[in-house]
Amino acid sequence: MTITLIAAAAENNALGKDNDLVWHLPDDFKRFKAITSGHYIIMGRKTFESFPKPLPNRTHIIITRQKEYQVPEGCLVVASIEEALRISPQEEEVFIIGGGEIYKQSIALADKIELTRVHTEIEADTFFPEIDLNHWKLLEEEYHPKDEKHQFDFTYLTYLKK
Repeated sequence: MTITLIAAAAENNALGKDNDLVWHLPDDFKRFKAITSGHYIIMGRKTFESFPKPLPNRTHIIITRQKEYQVPEGCLVVASIEEALRISPQEEEVFIIGGGEIYKQSIALADKIELTRVHTEIEADTFFPEIDLNHWKLLEEEYHPKDEKHQFDFTYLTYLKK
């Protein structure tokens, strides 16, 4: 199994505020969809609740401490990141999509990070963990300037565990 964290974070590692994203980057959404489609995605309950409905063509695993948490058909509920990984397909890439607490718990378990670095500092209440370059190697980097659809410059970064 390859465990990949996928996120968009500002220069100050800001992810979101009040259970919502703090920017609108359509190309990043398209990349997220292309990378995660057809795979298992693991997330915390608040991240799941931030979606209007489950994301198409993906198996959702929601981590929550709520014993009787109700989810739509096709979504799975577990109590821990370890349990989420146990029930994921062992021969596939699985994606951890947030939020901040789930990223923090899983970064040490991850093999890969797909990070969109948004070139701004923004006020937030949820943050991506610091990437320790002693443990991670930058494999790919692709810069995108801001334009009429994208309010900020951003760079796609792919890290592999050393």
